[in-house]
Amino acid sequence: MAVIVPVQPYCQGVANGLVEPGFWQFLGRYYTGYPWPARAFDGWEHGFTWNHLWYLAYLWCYTMVLIALQRPLASRAGERLRAAFAGLRGWRLLVWPTAPLLVIMATLQPHFPQNNALIHDWYAHATYFTVFLYGWWLASTDGLWHELARLRKFSLAAALCLFSLYIAVRMSTSDDVSPLVNLALMLLRNLYLWTALCTILGWGHQCLDRPFRWLPWATEAVYPWYILHQSLIVLLAYWLVPLKLGAVVEPLLVVCGTVAGCWLITSGLLARLDWLRPCFGLKRNTPRRSDTTMAGLPHAHR
Repeated sequence: MAVIVPVQPYCQGVANGLVEPGFWQFLGRYYTGYPWPARAFDGWEHGFTWNHLWYLAYLWCYTMVLIALQRPLASRAGERLRAAFAGLRGWRLLVWPTAPLLVIMATLQPHFPQNNALIHDWYAHATYFTVFLYGWWLASTDGLWHELARLRKFSLAAALCLFSLYIAVRMSTSDDVSPLVNLALMLLRNLYLWTALCTILGWGHQCLDRPFRWLPWATEAVYPWYILHQSLIVLLAYWLVPLKLGAVVEPLLVVCGTVAGCWLITSGLLARLDWLRPCFGLKRNTPRRSDTTMAGLPHAHR
């Protein structure tokens, strides 16, 4: 947040005409809590921003909560709850997990609209942690993966139909809808989101669950790529937009430049510097034993 993100508020502030050009001058003010003009960039009122990295702070909190809940989740009641989720099959797997999400949306969203500020974001926390817990159970249940793969075509069709229906209802109503229509929209939205997730997981399990040679690299690279990607997108757009390259060339260059930048920085720099690896969620390189060391071991221990 201190090193990767600042380029984003700088580009946004300069583009808005509310921050003077000069990145190093901006950075000196940014680190000292300098008061910025109103709406200079997202988070201007706090003097700094975490932009897309809010997700990592939330994920860290949920991980800590899950660690604290290990004993209750391992209890008889916790195991029954996990077994109830793991035992879902057919349409029940596509419907019942949305019930807690619907209750959360109906009760918390009106009082705690999502703000991505960690504090007082209770609707988002309840929703995200519920799905986080689903993922925790799913990761250790092979039967659910096979069922999601079996349902992948049906869940895809259901997700497309639910999305179309949600958009049709949303566009045919005003912002001030009746409680019944609002409840229907909540139901459609949660059903769509869950069936879309099931579709992604089902097709992913069917098509990607195999020993690809690139999979270990991708598993390691996904975290630093996430950390880097948005700053690269914003910086490339900041450079390219004034050139007026058009609606095809410009986004193509942004996408290609972002992918190339993530690859070069991760594989060419981060992966090679042992002191930088932990800063991007990578384990330190484990040096292999030298042949000389191995030669000194008794044969039975080699």
